[in-house]
Amino acid sequence: MVMDAAAPMPRAKVAVGAAQLSAGHAAIHPPMPSPHPVLPPNGEPENNEVYDRIVENGFKTVLTDPLSTFSIDVDTASYTNVRRMLNDGQLPPADAVRIEEMINYFTYDYPRPTGEHPFSVYSEIAPAPWNTDHQLVHIGLSGKAIPTADLPSSNLVFLLDVSGSMNYGNKLPLLKRAFRLLVDQLDEKDRVSIVVYAGAAGVVLEPTPGNENTSIIRALDQLSAGGSTAGGQGIELAYQMAEKHFIKGGNNRVILATDGDFNVGPSSDAELTRIIEQKREKGVFLTVLGFGSGNYRDNKMEKLANQGNGNFAYIDNIREARKVLVEEMAGTLLTIAKDVKLQLEFNPAKVKSYRLIGYENRMLANEDFTDDKKDAGELGAGLRVTALYEIIPADGSQNEQPLKYQTSELTDKANSNDTLTVKLRYKQPDSDTSQPFQYVVDQPWKTLNASSDDFRFAASVAEFGLLLRDSQYKGNASFDQVLTLGKQAKGKDDEGYRAEFLHLVESAQLLGSSEPVDK
Repeated sequence: MVMDAAAPMPRAKVAVGAAQLSAGHAAIHPPMPSPHPVLPPNGEPENNEVYDRIVENGFKTVLTDPLSTFSIDVDTASYTNVRRMLNDGQLPPADAVRIEEMINYFTYDYPRPTGEHPFSVYSEIAPAPWNTDHQLVHIGLSGKAIPTADLPSSNLVFLLDVSGSMNYGNKLPLLKRAFRLLVDQLDEKDRVSIVVYAGAAGVVLEPTPGNENTSIIRALDQLSAGGSTAGGQGIELAYQMAEKHFIKGGNNRVILATDGDFNVGPSSDAELTRIIEQKREKGVFLTVLGFGSGNYRDNKMEKLANQGNGNFAYIDNIREARKVLVEEMAGTLLTIAKDVKLQLEFNPAKVKSYRLIGYENRMLANEDFTDDKKDAGELGAGLRVTALYEIIPADGSQNEQPLKYQTSELTDKANSNDTLTVKLRYKQPDSDTSQPFQYVVDQPWKTLNASSDDFRFAASVAEFGLLLRDSQYKGNASFDQVLTLGKQAKGKDDEGYRAEFLHLVESAQLLGSSEPVDK
């Protein structure tokens, strides 16, 4: 367990504090911080959390819809946010559960790339635990790992929300402790700037070498919260700083830490994403870190990360901060492939219909696959991405309406062992032209017992997500089955994340059984 070390407190380069900002000023003059956040009469922050509605992907018939196209997603915010709610003794709302982010929270033992491409592809097929008449196709990508010592120079702009809504222990205080962990990983080739926003935005730390961590930490420690939230202005200023001190060939990134409650200046989703879309073309990437509860704006932060060539994580405790900013530092901060798209073509001789589990807000039109102007997700160094498809075999049962004016003719290749072909496109971080390659899934289908631990554990996480969402596709899913499968497939779990997952399942089962019965 990592404990925060007491940092020396030399004189800061600038005066820093919370919320009284004048546009264009580089320093903040802090008000006297309140020892306790101002709470409503019941003592708890009002719950105004916002999540976008998720309409689950349905089954598609291969003869009429043989292609499935989507963008990768390395975000993990949904899992940790769900964990926070379960640990607080409440079941999450269905739209807070993005199953792909729950699956991708965990690491899987996929082979690392050895060829010309920055990631490898892995596949496995076995029965779906919640419906054994169906099969589950497991597709995994594994990014090239880069040791921390070999990371390029970083130009990092910390964009920190110090508005009044951040004045809770799980917001600004946790944020400062989290960024201390990151600062301790930097060295003299890195540069850190700090921009804060409340009623207006300002620079509180000009670019500072990463090895001058006492100066950076002092600037962090003196921040306090108060005022309204001019998030759009903060984003503009942070990108200006990143562009002004751009490191060619380096890692240029804005790290936004907030609860997402923007309420002054540009604040609508459309306005903010338009700003981000314009800035991403300059080669500056975005990481969004969510904090807190009550007025947490998940929908807004996810959109910003998606549009900003970035990733989105939710920090619910200091251990999660260590995972995101220390253990997975390379993956969080260094993009090795951008605009990564997958297009799967299913063989109608083997597959009657299919359904992608999750990724609802990452679906693309089939023609977007070859359109290099169409934005898609980024893959960080060493990260892994997993996608699960539930398929109905070609001899399975599903009602189909006969067509009057056309028939489908299969090619000779449909008689091969191929279940499907995975086509991929990606761009190098500094390129505007995509590179294609493909991977054929032609291995025999396994029994569930013969499948790998990673297959069965990912399946158990997906089944848990289906239960939390009360999905129409949950079939025979049950918490008992999730626990049995997860325990059998826990495998090597040095960090304890998989064991923690099993505890969350047990908590959800207890919470579900204690829900009042509608009369």
